[in-house]
Amino acid sequence: MLDDEVVVITGVGPGLGSKLAVRAAAEGAKVVMAARSGDVMAQAEKDIAAAGGEAISVLCDVRRSEDVARLARAAVDRFGTITGLVNSAFGHPGFADLLDTPEKAIRRSVDVILHGALGVTREVVPHMKAAGRGSIVTIGTMATRKPNRGEGGYAVAKAAMATATQYLAAELGEHGIRANQAVLGWLDGPGVRFYLKMTADARGVTVQDVYDEIASRNPLGRIPTDEACTGAVLFLLSRAASEITGATLDVNAGEHMPA
Repeated sequence: MLDDEVVVITGVGPGLGSKLAVRAAAEGAKVVMAARSGDVMAQAEKDIAAAGGEAISVLCDVRRSEDVARLARAAVDRFGTITGLVNSAFGHPGFADLLDTPEKAIRRSVDVILHGALGVTREVVPHMKAAGRGSIVTIGTMATRKPNRGEGGYAVAKAAMATATQYLAAELGEHGIRANQAVLGWLDGPGVRFYLKMTADARGVTVQDVYDEIASRNPLGRIPTDEACTGAVLFLLSRAASEITGATLDVNAGEHMPA
């Protein structure tokens, strides 16, 4: 799916980010991973190399312009260009009502999710223009569609990035660069597994009870795994989606069905 593509993925942690990196390499992409911590990236790099793929990892805080510039340089120095970007890095300000969430925490979330993504995009777009094509995929969240009390600070940052993605689509299309959003809901990965156990302990029920309660809200009757959601994101990156830009793709087991 991604032969001849060079894809930068930010926020490569133990959940969706690392799964995206490994799957993108398996689909033929040269992968450039970015995160503040190197442990998960190092393992993903080993897994990719063992499967015959190519990847590099770069320590990067997307809030720091010097880190972002170094990320883009590393990608081009190693692979010659950049044709794909997944803006997956995020910061969560903690679970509290919006007006009770510290302003500093909300600003940090916006700095990572919105300003961080825009900073990385600014660095990679010149290389996409030179290549004559490119695809940018933003990772969105159902929290912007179905307010879940306690996630306001996170949701407003993601909502800002969703709007920015549409503007990028409108502004960059003339250069052959597409911008789309994949909206994910509950993801059965490390973060949600922690939540399931925490909630089960608090209620005095089993983890399976909490899982079943959440899964029952989705027509497919399950919580999608990180791995299962990677294909939709990689599709948007690929040239199979060449006529899709400014779109929002729901990847959440049918939790949301827009009219």
